[in-house]
Amino acid sequence: MRVVRRRPTTAFVLSGGASLGAVQVGMLEALYERGIAPDLIVGTSAGALNGAFIASRPQTVETVDELGELWRGLRRGRVFPVDPLVGLLGFLGTRDHLVPDRGLRRIVKAQLDVDSLEEMPIPLHVIATDVLTGEEVRLSEGRVLEAVMASAAIPGVLPAVDWDGRMLIDGGVANNAPISHAIELGASRVYVLPTGYACDLEEPPRSALGMLVHATSLLTQHQLRADAIDLAEACELVVLPPPCPLAVAPFDFSQAKTLIDRALEDTRAFLDRRDAPMPRAA
Repeated sequence: MRVVRRRPTTAFVLSGGASLGAVQVGMLEALYERGIAPDLIVGTSAGALNGAFIASRPQTVETVDELGELWRGLRRGRVFPVDPLVGLLGFLGTRDHLVPDRGLRRIVKAQLDVDSLEEMPIPLHVIATDVLTGEEVRLSEGRVLEAVMASAAIPGVLPAVDWDGRMLIDGGVANNAPISHAIELGASRVYVLPTGYACDLEEPPRSALGMLVHATSLLTQHQLRADAIDLAEACELVVLPPPCPLAVAPFDFSQAKTLIDRALEDTRAFLDRRDAPMPRAA
């Protein structure tokens, strides 16, 4: 009797990291150069934005080039526009956030090719956190825009998102690198694309928003290490190396080109050192 060997189900897990999400562009380019593409994508925060972009488009280097153009054009003022009134109300406790979400919402909406998660050519699953229970919430159906906004709602910085009566915030609070979700969804090979953290800053962030985002990135990086150890036996797990040392704060969007170029070079070298899997069949 002939034995039919199934091709492993490959998942890309894209973590959060605010402006450091540009790192994933270089990683994706190196993967696509080698014919490594996902059967499904799980994303959190900035990784949810990147995931939504590539899941709705051809799995090619050209698609990653387009994503790179997006990141190179971002600036902090576009993503986190300062509104003195919103900031004051947040400080006084009458709002749950310091920055309006209109900038990020406009950016995300302009990049979406489909309206709902169900329409994605590559299945996309977005991770958010329930404000009241602290539970991880995997969003696999519904509006892509609201799912990405919920996953990227940095607590205290951006407003929580109402999802069918549940108030949701940044998925990185509960699970910044949702490897476990990829395994639950049937992945036997998981590529984790972490954004890393600013491990080589010369001084702490000076602004309150900068400190909030930086502190969150430190917390989630430690969580990723623990999860990678716990789940290493559950699948073929490949954790791509983020740039290190890194002196770019996760609130600085002006260094996207540098981050992309470094990640591309580092990921190429990493994949060359290991036995890369066979390219995905066309």
